[in-house]
Formats: sequence, structure tokens, C-alpha cells
Amino acid sequence: MGGRPAVEQLSSVPGIRDIGAQFIVSEIGTDMGRFPSEGHLISWAGLCPRNDESAGKRRSNRLRKGAPWLKTTLVQCAWSAVRKKGSYLQAQFLRLKARRGPKKAIMAVAASILTAIYHMLKDGTLYQDLGSNHFQNRSKGQQTNRLIKRLADLGYDVALTPRTS
Repeated sequence: MGGRPAVEQLSSVPGIRDIGAQFIVSEIGTDMGRFPSEGHLISWAGLCPRNDESAGKRRSNRLRKGAPWLKTTLVQCAWSAVRKKGSYLQAQFLRLKARRGPKKAIMAVAASILTAIYHMLKDGTLYQDLGSNHFQNRSKGQQTNRLIKRLADLGYDVALTPRTS
């Protein structure tokens, strides 16, 4: 696949417009055969934490150096993407920001964007947003346990009884 169709594909991702798409394609290319998986691409770009451990102690979890220009562009695109209301990327950002802070959350969104780019270029598809309610619909049991734990943290005892409809 040539460069122009790839740029049009990447422009379908929220937060990425023509210039950003051109830059991303120029940095990673259009042939995803070089990367065995999306994890390899994310690692090459430097969007995953280092694994610096010695004697069982985690010494550093800062980001790898990777491709600094690509990382900067993806973070700028991620900041733009989280402003789109009702999108999966905004839901992911808000969910992670509450626990880990805005900077780590935006790096996770940038990694998600790069994962989507990998699959789009590999399969030749356009971006398909999962929607803002993706995390709520994932697993009812998981959500139930999370909410029970949240209420217990707030000081309430919770007893669940199934509702008869």
C-alpha cells in the first residue's frame, strides 16, 4: 500500500489529521511486517515503560527513549483525541486519569492509538470506535465487584439480592 491511502486511513482516527498522519506514516512506514506484534511497535516507539529491576526491586518505570519525534506527535494527537465526546479514547483517558494521573493516562491513550494504527495498516481497515460505554459493557460481574468494593471503601455494607422483574 502506498503512502496516500495510509494517510487517509490514519486520518479516520480521532485526534489525527492530515499532517499528523503524514508524519506518523513517514516515521513507521506502511509495512507492518517489520513488527511481529503491536507490542513490538509500541516498544520501538518508546511508549511502554522500561523493565528496570534488580534484586527483585523495581528501580525505574520511566518510558523508554524510543522514537522521540513519533512519541511527541502521538501524545499531541492523544490530547486532541480525548477531547472528542463519547469516544473510547476519552473514556479510557478519564478512567485511567482517576487512578494514575493525567500524564500516565495520556501515554496509555497514545499507546492505544498506536495499537489501532498498527492493526489499521496491517489489515487495511479504517478506525472503528468502540464507544464511551465500552468499559461498562465489558463484564457485568467485574463491574459489580468494582462497585461493591467502591461502596465498601466509602464505609457501606452491601448485600446483593437479585431483582425480580
